[in-house]
Amino acid sequence: MCPPVFSGRLALLLVSIFLFWGEWSAALAQDCLTSGCHAGMQTQDSRHAPVQGGECLSCHQTEGASHPQKGRPTIVLVESGAKLCSPCHEEIGKKRMVHAPAQAGECTACHDPHGGRPALLSVDKGDVRLLCFGCHDKQGFEGQVMHGPAAVGACLECHNPHESNTASLLRQSPVQTCTRCHADMAEGLEQSPIVHTAVRESECTTCHNPHAASVKKLLKQAQPDLCLGCHPAFGDKLTKSSTRHAPLYREESCGACHSTHFSDYPALLPAPQQEVCLSCHGKDDNRRSRPLKNMARELEGKSMLHGPVAEGACAACHDPHGSDYFRLLKNAYPAGFYAPFKPDTYALCMDCHDSDMLRFPETSIYTDFRNGKNNLHYVHVADPWKGRSCRACHEPHASNLEKLVSEQGAAFGDWRIPTRFEKTATGGGCTPGCHRSLFYDRYNPVDYQNP
Repeated sequence: MCPPVFSGRLALLLVSIFLFWGEWSAALAQDCLTSGCHAGMQTQDSRHAPVQGGECLSCHQTEGASHPQKGRPTIVLVESGAKLCSPCHEEIGKKRMVHAPAQAGECTACHDPHGGRPALLSVDKGDVRLLCFGCHDKQGFEGQVMHGPAAVGACLECHNPHESNTASLLRQSPVQTCTRCHADMAEGLEQSPIVHTAVRESECTTCHNPHAASVKKLLKQAQPDLCLGCHPAFGDKLTKSSTRHAPLYREESCGACHSTHFSDYPALLPAPQQEVCLSCHGKDDNRRSRPLKNMARELEGKSMLHGPVAEGACAACHDPHGSDYFRLLKNAYPAGFYAPFKPDTYALCMDCHDSDMLRFPETSIYTDFRNGKNNLHYVHVADPWKGRSCRACHEPHASNLEKLVSEQGAAFGDWRIPTRFEKTATGGGCTPGCHRSLFYDRYNPVDYQNP
């Protein structure tokens, strides 16, 4: 055991050596920076902490003869690879995905060990593209449409340059990575009752390129091709239907009627179904060779609405994607004024209405439009030569008369045939442009055989 005096002297000696070493190290570093050899390091925007503190010997040490010597290296690193950085910086390699240079301990592949621009990266103004493209292919990062961060080289906004538990070294999960900027999307996904399956069960990159694309909104393909990848059943309708819904063939395509991420309404519609339809079919548009009928005007103020119209269900009768029937109808209905009744000719109407009203010349139960038992629906529609279609008397959407009887009358070429319908408690009558004034009574039939 050392005497107390000797012990004290030893401690004093060690402190003196430590202080001397620190002063000598700082002096040596100062000499490194001011001697003209490494003076440029003092003018850098950002300096590595040891350089800032003049602690060159924390990373470097002399080897052999005195430093410097012309043509002979006399300075070496105290450690190699990541071991040199790990005493001060947190060790990398604990997470599932590790950036290849970090995995290999090649920190200086991306970082300047002495100083440079922010984060000691060899790049300017936060644009790390040139640095990243030293290893990563530029393909996929150039296009007519650029993602904001990719366009300005802000790769580190989305990616962790060292390690991550998420694929592609993303800082968070793919959805969280996107919604940290697209906050409105996060709110909608959380609050909306209907979320697109592709969004709920997959990732944003299922439909979008994260860096650049040739299609608007960074889509991987233009619509409808992108949508048909998951919804192939609509493909035949779009390519083979004889009647096609025009918006599907414009640039906005499916997005003209559907919200692509979330909605408060079924089928990802951005508004109630009828409101979506009337956004086009509810205004005058004379730019077309066949202008759309202004359905909003046709419905306005009407007291009687066809059942599907009253429920706002335009798709009950019309297929919004494509149809082999005129006016995008979902089933057969005659396009002309004359069409003798056959079940397959009036399949659209018979989906809801009982076809028996048109099958029997006499009835007391299938229709109230009868003179005694004489079925007047049958008389009008089943005539084998000139059976009239439903539109001869009825409006398909709305009217102020019961049973949607037309007020203006059916279009017959350039003329609208007036109906002049009069209702009574047990029947009624009309004086249309197609026959003389005739009346009917369900209980006391009018005798037209012996007028």
